[in-house]
Amino acid sequence: MSDGNFHTIEAKGVRATLDLRGGHVRVFAVTRDGRAVEPLHTAPWIDDKAIVEDESIDANLRFLSGDFFCAPFSTSDIEVTTLHGWPANSPWKLVDVTALPEGGQTARYELVKRVQGARLVKEFTVRDGHPFLYERHVFIGGEGDIPVANHAMTRFDGGGRLSFSPKRYGTTPATAIESDPSQGRSLLAYPARFTDLTKAPRADGTTADLTTYPFGSKHEDFLSLVEEPSNPLGWAAAVRPDKRDIFLSLKSPADYPITMMWFSNGGRDYQPWNGRHIGVLGLEEGRTYGGHGHKASIAPNPWQEEGIPTFLSLDPAGEVDVRNVLGGLALPEGWTRVASIEARGSELVLTDEGGASLAVPYDAAFLTRGA
Repeated sequence: MSDGNFHTIEAKGVRATLDLRGGHVRVFAVTRDGRAVEPLHTAPWIDDKAIVEDESIDANLRFLSGDFFCAPFSTSDIEVTTLHGWPANSPWKLVDVTALPEGGQTARYELVKRVQGARLVKEFTVRDGHPFLYERHVFIGGEGDIPVANHAMTRFDGGGRLSFSPKRYGTTPATAIESDPSQGRSLLAYPARFTDLTKAPRADGTTADLTTYPFGSKHEDFLSLVEEPSNPLGWAAAVRPDKRDIFLSLKSPADYPITMMWFSNGGRDYQPWNGRHIGVLGLEEGRTYGGHGHKASIAPNPWQEEGIPTFLSLDPAGEVDVRNVLGGLALPEGWTRVASIEARGSELVLTDEGGASLAVPYDAAFLTRGA
């Protein structure tokens, strides 16, 4: 389906719609065993004509939904663009759609603008019976280094539980993302570094449990989790009991060594937020120096000294790509929190903290590039 602004691909049991105006995933829907799951978030102003047509507001805010690709991630202070770069703020065009022999579709989209001289292709794949959206972003040509990330979001109307593949540590940036009380509020301590996700330092001297949403109210906070590089699969799982579903974010740690958490829970009072962006969590997989911006990510920095890649190097004579996978599953009866996730052959196996397991069809070769 395509109506000029949106394009949809689908396979048996899964559907994804891309907003071509800014490259945001507007819909990711999975139907399995009679249950429908739509785990991604869409901003409450997305149909507010006054905001959507106000070009003084960045496109990545006007069209804020689901998941989008950032290049650069955060502040664009080298090539002059807006926050998160052209891929999150400018139009994409459909290139082609290919039917898969085993059932499903791959769609390719190209960013209208260039990123540091590179053509950027967004490749989405859905497969029959797979509760996943396989995403690949390909830079063709171009020059220089750039921090990149995908920016997935889910929302908790009734609270939820979070779990992750093993992390080396968590860290907040030097300053809070909302430090002016007339504009908004942040609750965590900045800067801070911690290893226990249930005891992240708060500014008031107490701690926050990052494995339970929410940990506070009326706040905006941001932090980075550094992946344990030996992990064969990087993952984040958000259990939403009231929706009876699980949102999954999957990656190769070699592509994306960082998982960033953006807690957007009514902590911004200015337009277009106006205190109404509530219960939202960004689970953002990145190759970036957190939220420090383009210059800081490609310059020598403390994470690079620890062996953590913070940028992607473009190839003027070839192409480079990064990959991630989004998933949506119905929450099995009695499940409380995902304890582990493993890729086993042609299946992804999830285990609950109570010991029960669930296996679903999965293309493990996608993230490993067939290795």
